[in-house]
Amino acid sequence: MSRRYALSFTSGALLLREAVIVVPIFHRERDWSRVREVIERDNLLQSRTHSSTVRLARETTQRLSVLSDDELELLVDATSSERGHVMWAAACRRYDLIGEFAEEVLRERFLLLAPSLHHDDFDSFIRGKTLWHDEIADLKDSTLRKIRSNVFRMLLEAGLLTKRGGIEPALLSSRVAECLNQRTPSDIRFFPTRRA
Repeated sequence: MSRRYALSFTSGALLLREAVIVVPIFHRERDWSRVREVIERDNLLQSRTHSSTVRLARETTQRLSVLSDDELELLVDATSSERGHVMWAAACRRYDLIGEFAEEVLRERFLLLAPSLHHDDFDSFIRGKTLWHDEIADLKDSTLRKIRSNVFRMLLEAGLLTKRGGIEPALLSSRVAECLNQRTPSDIRFFPTRRA
């Protein structure tokens, strides 16, 4: 039996702006639950409603919590490209569905020299996963469209996809590649690159 997919990534896309705000708070507090309290109390992510603040604080801290101390440190002075790559890796780690799509479809298409990635590719991937995951089979079409839309928005924000669906090779900096290679298997597998 496959582990159920967490599917709570329907808002916030890659959370690049939020990461820049949250990481320094974590460096001060060193406790993710305390970080969430501070964000929610002071509305540091500037959400319009309290429920939005709570949801965004939870989502941001959950994604950042899967990063190593070195990766969090890197986010502090990262270039926008590096920040996009690290936050894409965080989304792939936090959400098995995104990680599997990145590895099985995005990277595979890149390695096979397929120049583009489209909604049909995601839909086909999802259809294949419904055989093992009832939680996907039970979703409404509107929810699946929202999930697909957010994944593609993340890819765009990470610089891995063009607006027209062209796959952009990931030009990983040496320090990002070093962080991704700390894991086994290497998290470079989530990127359209020939690096191993």
